[in-house]
Amino acid sequence: MRRTRLYAFLAIAGIAASQAVSAADAGGKIIAAQCNGCHGFEGISKGIIPGLRGKPAVYLSESMKEFKSDKRKGTIMNRIAKGYSDGELDNVAKYYSGLK
Repeated sequence: MRRTRLYAFLAIAGIAASQAVSAADAGGKIIAAQCNGCHGFEGISKGIIPGLRGKPAVYLSESMKEFKSDKRKGTIMNRIAKGYSDGELDNVAKYYSGLK
């Protein structure tokens, strides 16, 4: 009986962990949708503002964190990046780097 409860607990914990990962991935896509106005749909820019699609996640994440800390200057990105946690910025970076 105890072993059955343990297995049930482990199964529930595994499901919860996988849903948390999925939520983080979805969070990157949801936040990235707000970037469409400047960086283009799915990171394909048609203007002077750089496209983000397929860029390395480390580069995108570090760039956004530099905007957030004012280490890197921009027109509006400094204000936008300050509205997100480092984890959220990492999720956005992973989302854009995964688009090919």
